[in-house]
Amino acid sequence: MSEPEQTRVLIVDDHPLFRRGVMQLLEMEPGLLAVGEAKSGEEALALAKELDPDLILLDLNMSGIGGLEALKALRAEDIDARIVVLTVSDNEEDIIAALRAGADGYLLKDMEPEDLLRRLHGAAEGQLVLSEHLTATLALALAGDRNTGPDPLNRLTSRELEILRQIASGLSNKMIARKLDISEGTVKVHVKHLLKKMNLRSRVEAAVWAVRQGVK
Repeated sequence: MSEPEQTRVLIVDDHPLFRRGVMQLLEMEPGLLAVGEAKSGEEALALAKELDPDLILLDLNMSGIGGLEALKALRAEDIDARIVVLTVSDNEEDIIAALRAGADGYLLKDMEPEDLLRRLHGAAEGQLVLSEHLTATLALALAGDRNTGPDPLNRLTSRELEILRQIASGLSNKMIARKLDISEGTVKVHVKHLLKKMNLRSRVEAAVWAVRQGVK
C-alpha cells in the first residue's frame, strides 16, 4: 500500500524558537511535512522556488522584507503554493492587506496547536482558513469597503455564478476545474472577470462575501 500524499510546508518566521516549535508540531502530524524554514522574506522567495512547497506559513512582522512584501513577491513570481499568514496581529488593516495581496488564510499565533493543525489541513485542501473571531471582522470591513448599488450577482454569467459557489465552498482553482471539467486556466479567467464585476480584489473577498450572502 502506498504512503498517503503529504502536504509539503515551508515555514517563514524570523523567530528561531517559533520556527522550531512549528517544525516539531508538524513532525508529529500525519499528512503535513515541513520541508524548510526561512527567517526572512528574501529567504522565503528563494526557498519557495527551490523547494516548491504546497503550503507556506508566513509571518507578517519580519526584519528586512516584511511578510506583506514577501507575500506580494511570492505571488508576483507565480508561486502557486497555498500561503497562510500566521502572525500575532489581529489588526483589521493587516488582515485586509494580506488577503488582498493573495493570502489563502490568516491565522493567529495564539491558536491551540490542534486547531492550527486542523486549519492547515483545511488550507491544504483548498479552503479559506481564518482564525474564528476574524471572520466577522473581515466581513464587516469588506461590507463597508464595497460600492453600494444593484445586486452584483445580477452581473455574473451562469458560469461565473457557479464558480463563485465553488469558491464559497472553499475549493481551489484546481479543484473547481476538476469538478466542472474545465481547465484551470479557464477557471482563473472566470475568477478574474467575476471579481471585476463584483468590485472585489481577491477570491478570499469573494468567498467571504458569498458566504455572508448565503450564496449556494
